[in-house]
Amino acid sequence: MIREDTVLGSVSGKSIIVTGAGRGIGAEIARDLAHNGARVCVADINIEAAKKVADDIGGSAFAGEVDVTDRASTRKLIAAAVETFGRLDVMFNNAGISQTRPFMDVTEDDWRRIMDVNALGVLIGTQEAAAQMKAQGTGGKILNTASIAGKQGYPLFAHYCASKFAVVALTQAAARALAADRITVNAFAPGVVRTELWEQLDREFMTLGLTDKPDQAINEFSQSILIGRYSQPEDITGVTTFLASTGSDYVTGQTFMVDGGMVLT
Repeated sequence: MIREDTVLGSVSGKSIIVTGAGRGIGAEIARDLAHNGARVCVADINIEAAKKVADDIGGSAFAGEVDVTDRASTRKLIAAAVETFGRLDVMFNNAGISQTRPFMDVTEDDWRRIMDVNALGVLIGTQEAAAQMKAQGTGGKILNTASIAGKQGYPLFAHYCASKFAVVALTQAAARALAADRITVNAFAPGVVRTELWEQLDREFMTLGLTDKPDQAINEFSQSILIGRYSQPEDITGVTTFLASTGSDYVTGQTFMVDGGMVLT
């Protein structure tokens, strides 16, 4: 009999932080990791949302408040996870925001807001997690949330695309920088995922007069998906839990597309 954890790897007993886990993809990542035996810190800038997810998970999950754009806040979060779990094995830099804005209308403030959360947040999270993992001396895994927008530029999301291209670049750079410390760094790239974030984008499309009715944006944006539908957060977790597991120990510097065949690379 072949054990499943032999084939897919295991996250059992691993101590893991997931940022942006108060909702959407991050919440589902945290739930799946905990279901597979991991000890999870559900981190979010919205501590009440994080507490709700952690309470739903139960067990050894706990909620942590973090502003990923602030190094002191990220450092405090990691210290809390280490105090609770004794170590940090895996860091998911998942927190992110988006905005629908025609290319010619993107402002400096729009740019800075998106880049601070999506790109600077990944840089800070990677650096601080790596510092903790180096101090432990036993390696670790860092996983970053990219996007199809990290592979192709879309005119209504130029600044968001730039931030996700940055995530891919940071993943590759960090993989090279940290390999000698036995720290692997990978990313995963969702496509169109039905979450609160897409509900926000749907409203923005209507406000800008780009669509006429709810769900029109997500349905039209999904037409090129080979699988034939947009995804749900649970469609992502097979890949994310694998990347956090022992099964991915020989993988680093990669961005895994989890988009139903929307972007072929």
